[in-house]
Amino acid sequence: MTAQPLPSLILASGSRYRRELLERLRLPFSVDIPDIDETPAAGETPHDTSLRLARQKAQAVAARHPGAVIIGSDQVATFEGRQVGKPGNFENAMTQLRDMRGKVVEFHSALCVYDARNGESQAKDVVTRVKFRDLPDNVLAAYLHAETPYACAGSAKSEGLGIMLLETIENDDPTALIGLPLVALTTMLMRAGIALPGPGVGQQGSAA
Repeated sequence: MTAQPLPSLILASGSRYRRELLERLRLPFSVDIPDIDETPAAGETPHDTSLRLARQKAQAVAARHPGAVIIGSDQVATFEGRQVGKPGNFENAMTQLRDMRGKVVEFHSALCVYDARNGESQAKDVVTRVKFRDLPDNVLAAYLHAETPYACAGSAKSEGLGIMLLETIENDDPTALIGLPLVALTTMLMRAGIALPGPGVGQQGSAA
């Protein structure tokens, strides 16, 4: 019997950090950036927002690639019962970091693996609890000028210099805070029939 070809694997994200995380799995993949409205719905919890957006990103890309397996992901930060979005500029980021210093913030890193061949979807919200250090304004400002994390929820780019802002990190997946929970992802990919390690590992394996 002839083996069925593996489906194309597509990352529905423009984030270079998610791309770098996915490259760890040594699977061939491509990137297609979805265009969706990421505004939270009225009354929506951070858990629901992150899962909905991860699904919508995957499904938006799946519409263009009906034979592929799509990975969608979204991250929402929540602090004292409210969602903390992407700051967009220095002033908003300073306000966020001042409010959060010395306190605990939850990051909801949602993941969706959508199999466009059969419409099957897997999704999970991986929660990370982070305590921020109580740092003075001049240190926060120096961090922001150095890292410019204005497209990061909560202004904390933990994959870079932002790690200095954090006193403790509590979760079950060290990659979740960066934005793509690889522990959950590997489980989902194997359920979708994608074997790990990928083809060519141990030879010239690389990600496209």
